[in-house]
Amino acid sequence: MATRTKVYFDGGARPNPGKIEVAVFAKGQATIRRDLGTGGNGDAEWLALIEGLIVAQGLGLEDFVLLGDASNVVAKANGKMKCRDADAPYLERFRALAGETVPRVRYIKRFQNLAGIALQQTHDR
Repeated sequence: MATRTKVYFDGGARPNPGKIEVAVFAKGQATIRRDLGTGGNGDAEWLALIEGLIVAQGLGLEDFVLLGDASNVVAKANGKMKCRDADAPYLERFRALAGETVPRVRYIKRFQNLAGIALQQTHDR
């Protein structure tokens, strides 16, 4: 029996608003991107979720869960919170990339987020 693969995602803007960076951690490997334009932390979290989906699809994963620490993005991606204004295009992009099978998206605490830990380690203390 195959186990569900955990795909962690996290994003941030430095400063906020500022340059967006995202990290995805899946199958023991961190993927970090810093070339995603400018915006706020909310934009960065959405782009991290989308990047997580792209990474999962690129790895050919069929049974996976996307794990992130941005509770509002997780709630909106799962349809448990209304998605308005600036967030709507991100949700549309996420759903378009997902196709008919919308992946599981779950909230985890910040200290559990391996993508956030990987992203933090790239910055000077």
